Amino acid sequence: MSAQEFAPGLVIQRFTPPLTLSSFKAIAFDMDSTLISIECIDEIADAVGKKAEVAAITEAAMRGEITDFKDSLRRRVALLKGVPAEALQAVYTQRLKINPGAPELINAAKAAGLQTLLVSGGFTFFADRVKERLGMHEAHSNTLEIEGGLLTGHVLGNIVDGEAKKQHLLDLCARIGCDPKQSIAVGDGANDLLMMGVSGLSVAYHAKPKVREQAMIAINEGGLDRVLEVVR
Repeated sequence: MSAQEFAPGLVIQRFTPPLTLSSFKAIAFDMDSTLISIECIDEIADAVGKKAEVAAITEAAMRGEITDFKDSLRRRVALLKGVPAEALQAVYTQRLKINPGAPELINAAKAAGLQTLLVSGGFTFFADRVKERLGMHEAHSNTLEIEGGLLTGHVLGNIVDGEAKKQHLLDLCARIGCDPKQSIAVGDGANDLLMMGVSGLSVAYHAKPKVREQAMIAINEGGLDRVLEVVR
């Protein structure tokens, strides 16, 4: 079907509702600006007066204007060199808010038997805490290197980019024995498009234009639980 506004601020594309949550087996979420209200890296950068510089790179990457996410992340993390590690806790306690409707959607998905997955190009310090806070099953993200109580400006190990997000969703589906088309993927930025593309239902949440155009559902107003208006 062609795109249409199913309800104010809720655009449906390329499928006919309603669907049932129980027909899916897994649901994957991006974290920054999807499950939570902030881009954590931008807020960390604020601790050293570099928020505007880092945020500009973040915005360009999420719009898809910077196609190499790994390079963009390394550039941004390099600007965090020397930030005290305590700044991470301050961002978490003072600035990070769970987006409206996230607990309701996750609880409904778990009640319907879905495995819940958080996959983030952000950082484990936040992803692990958000996973626990929302009662999700697993989380995968990037690890900031810390030495002597300060960020070094480097990321440890392999970077979770769009390809890695897709692979984590495919790996989960393989482990639980479901077709990827029995999964839902929710995101807002260009690095979410690959995992959204292999899912059976893709949801853009207050997303960049490129992501809204390619998603099956675009939530432009209201909370994440608006998914439940079309998937019950």
